[in-house]
Amino acid sequence: MASPPSGCGNIGSDYYLLCDTDKDWGIILESLATAGAVVSIILIFVLLFLICKTQDNTKRSLIPVQFLFLLGTLGIFGLTFAFIIRLNENTAPTRYFLFGVLFALCFACLLAHAFDLIKLVRGKTRLSALVLLVIAISLTIVQIIIAIQYVAINISALRSLKQNEMDEERRSDFLLLLIYVLFLMALLFVVSMFVFCGSYKRWKRHGAHIFVTILFSIAIWVAWITVLLRGKPDSVKRSDWDDPVISIALVVNGWVFLIMYVVPELCFLTSPRRPGDYPPENNFCQPKVLKKTSGVENQAYAQEVNAQDNGDHSYVPYTTHFQLETLESRQDFSIPRPKTRPSPYQEYSGGKGLK
Repeated sequence: MASPPSGCGNIGSDYYLLCDTDKDWGIILESLATAGAVVSIILIFVLLFLICKTQDNTKRSLIPVQFLFLLGTLGIFGLTFAFIIRLNENTAPTRYFLFGVLFALCFACLLAHAFDLIKLVRGKTRLSALVLLVIAISLTIVQIIIAIQYVAINISALRSLKQNEMDEERRSDFLLLLIYVLFLMALLFVVSMFVFCGSYKRWKRHGAHIFVTILFSIAIWVAWITVLLRGKPDSVKRSDWDDPVISIALVVNGWVFLIMYVVPELCFLTSPRRPGDYPPENNFCQPKVLKKTSGVENQAYAQEVNAQDNGDHSYVPYTTHFQLETLESRQDFSIPRPKTRPSPYQEYSGGKGLK
């Protein structure tokens, strides 16, 4: 029996890469995966704490989907240990089943968020939290069914792998299981570009988080698949090449999810709702174009509207718009008073005169 490598005690040979100081790639990836898992758990608690701090109902409806995304990211960091540990009858089903399912869950959550943003940037009604959950879970179930069928059919072949390495057939099967995940990535890349086609610019920031995340993810996947298939030197054993390549892809993609998407989204989660984020409630009730009716426009009303728009408070509505002059009075308009007139009978004596 060979002695354990330096840094390892009395443990099985399948776990040597977790502690072998001569092959330190396992220790480095183990440290990065552990740190990513710890950060993911912290962000989950932060997300749960921010539920009561979120004022915008639209952002609050995304919290269940983002919670699922964090769970998927946590699972990706945990799955890294299944590739650091040697391939055996226990780690083989875990690798083939969880790799595609966890990435399908993360990309499905991003797709649900992107569908919601496409409606918001156009001023339409948001998707409810239940609809977003149904979209994310439904897209993930497809990959779960594919993985279950493969593992159930090939369980005996997976457990009988010899020399702790995947043969060419199992390696091809591993990549074929990820075709649906590649489809989700391509769909997410296309959908995320439609988020930038709208008039409400504030929601485009969230679309930028998704777009940058999927852009980096595509680059990582193209790199690790190419290296896995074409980049192995002849002097390196296949098992010593496959496991580090896939482990590095898992850790790097997990950190991309946290840095490019989760952290920025949590920063914008508690931002208050602004009037420019949403269309007015009576937007569809107001006429868009008013036709000018025939007749003379009242300039007094127009001047009043312009004064109110310009903030001119010195303007007094409904006043005369011409100069009034003080006119001097030329005639006497006083009320005449009654005057005493002499009686015509003043000289009348009341009798006949004597002759």
